Amino acid sequence: MSEESALAPFKHRVFAVMWSAMLISSIGGWMQSVGAGWLMTSLSPSPLYVALVQTATTLPVFIFALPAGALADIFNRRSLLLITNLLLFATATLFAVLIWQEVVSVPMLLAFTFLFGIGAAFMAPAWQAVIPQMVPKAELPQAVALGGISVNLSRAIGPALAGVFITVYGMASPFAVNAVTFIAIIVALFWWKNVKPATTHNLPPERVFSAMKAGVRYACNSAPLKATMWHVLGFMFFGNAYWGLLPIISKETLGGDAAFYGMLMGAVGLGAVAGAFLLPRFKARLSANKIVAIGTLGTSLVTGYFAVEASQSLAIAASLVFGLSWILVLASVNISAQQALPDWVRARGLAVFMMVFAGSMSAGAAFWGWLAGVTTIETSMVAAAIGGVTFILLSYRSPLQQGKDLDLTPSHHWPQPIAHSAVRDIAGPVIIQIHYDVADKDRDAFLTAIFALKHARQRDGAHSWGVYEDTEHKGHFVEYFKEDSWTEHLRHHARVTHADKPLQDAVIAFHQGDEQPKAQHFLAAYPTKRKR
Repeated sequence: MSEESALAPFKHRVFAVMWSAMLISSIGGWMQSVGAGWLMTSLSPSPLYVALVQTATTLPVFIFALPAGALADIFNRRSLLLITNLLLFATATLFAVLIWQEVVSVPMLLAFTFLFGIGAAFMAPAWQAVIPQMVPKAELPQAVALGGISVNLSRAIGPALAGVFITVYGMASPFAVNAVTFIAIIVALFWWKNVKPATTHNLPPERVFSAMKAGVRYACNSAPLKATMWHVLGFMFFGNAYWGLLPIISKETLGGDAAFYGMLMGAVGLGAVAGAFLLPRFKARLSANKIVAIGTLGTSLVTGYFAVEASQSLAIAASLVFGLSWILVLASVNISAQQALPDWVRARGLAVFMMVFAGSMSAGAAFWGWLAGVTTIETSMVAAAIGGVTFILLSYRSPLQQGKDLDLTPSHHWPQPIAHSAVRDIAGPVIIQIHYDVADKDRDAFLTAIFALKHARQRDGAHSWGVYEDTEHKGHFVEYFKEDSWTEHLRHHARVTHADKPLQDAVIAFHQGDEQPKAQHFLAAYPTKRKR
């Protein structure tokens, strides 16, 4: 099996085992998802309520992904995954029993769907963050693509099984199967013990709130990640009209039963699996932006097609196209997000990405469901299709996968800060000043270079950044920034990457003199309290 093969990550035993366990668990998840959507059509025929099942699934990811990502970067990711899956197993078992007893109402269905969404919110950042620990960096794109295949293969199998199980064994059966499938991922996590910690330095662990702030700060100052999130924002909002309204379209417009709805969902999954295997060919010929544009166009055309389609067989064929187009976009943006992040902030950065992902899906499902309720389903689908095509024009020039060639491993090229005596970890805030002497002819070039360095400083922990020119000594500049504590500044030292170094070198090149620019550190000072 060559290194370039789409299946190369399966050479690694840990990846193969965890991938298989996640596939089994995901099959159960899709059975539960189809069951919830179909159950809602029985409890209430309102397009809004049917679409709110999708909102209840994705909204928790928007709300909880960031604290979940912070926990995954601070604590053992395997333990977090294990605890989450044990709780989901208990919740799924209880839900299956309640459905079997026929006591589930609309609010209860939405509440349990919301609980499963919370579980997904705590699962996703930790799971995505451990993938680079399973395979070499060169095989990360293939591993991410195979993750997409797992999700979509389960989407092909799970919905079809759910339709059959509902028809043959009753409404509670797919929910019961979902509970059982959690056992696979739980057993695999017990088996996999050699999980590297999220951080390897000797500094005290971060607190959750400050870790969340660091994740948001990094995302807001990372051009590769911001470009990726912009693509996700529009694509998910317009593309989710299909997901939110598919159950009611299947039942009312196409006259199908639960088995037919499962076939539609299964067709999406099969199309996505096919798209994942075709993706390497697309990547060899087209840029990520072109692939995403093609995928967005495909999902938009299918969404518009469902506004006028009344043939079940053609609807299945269109769903195959939707699945293929969907995976072209998702695989491209997921790889782009992974490539944009160093390991210390990987789970948090992916959590911010997932917040945009899930928030856009949640808002899209609710909006298109509402629009279908106040107008018609056809109007909602056509509007979403037009919006998706329009978004291609707005997003195309924002480049994806900018982090592909960046070395985001720590460079450790900053010298240790000097202190005349021991400094407490929590002491602060800290002001850092760096002094430069620049020739008058280089003034504008120096300022351009140092402003290019600004976002690198802020990504890794700096705030209140600025640069000032000395009024007394011509050509003397002071760069300054603040950090919350002495420990946070030491973290900044550990986070500076090889990709940041050329930016700093470009600034230092303008400094005159044989010595490096002088760096000074100032701690907040307070009067010593006198004992009474």
